[in-house]
Amino acid sequence: MSSTPFWEEKSLDAMSDEEWESLCDGCGRCCLHKLVNDETHDVFYTRVACALLHPETGQCTRYHDRLSEVEDCLDVRRMNASELAWMPRSCAYRSLSEGKPLLEWHPLITGDPSTVIAAGITVAGKTISENSIDVDQLEAEIIEWVDT
Repeated sequence: MSSTPFWEEKSLDAMSDEEWESLCDGCGRCCLHKLVNDETHDVFYTRVACALLHPETGQCTRYHDRLSEVEDCLDVRRMNASELAWMPRSCAYRSLSEGKPLLEWHPLITGDPSTVIAAGITVAGKTISENSIDVDQLEAEIIEWVDT
């Protein structure tokens, strides 16, 4: 058996569902509303989260049903490389799709899921629900997130 971690040996497409899911650091950023500049393709993150995101834990409250419950929920497993570029630079899926390593705080590296919190990556406690604002006013909710 190889001592090389699976994420260094396999492409994203070759990973099992269990391996794929373990890449998620649980930051919750994919659950945030984003705005994309049509001309520059720059992505702007807001502090506005999907109604299914628990505000204090930063975790989806209906994770296994999310794709059927939320029309525009991101199915990261089905995203191509250009779509993964919309994800934050800290995202393991984006990093690996770009040929980059996992960051030093990633739970697969540290063995500790709390390193996501210590690194300031999680959205827990930093968001507002889409149910509490007018989503036509998302520009007012753009925020800079720590990315590494």
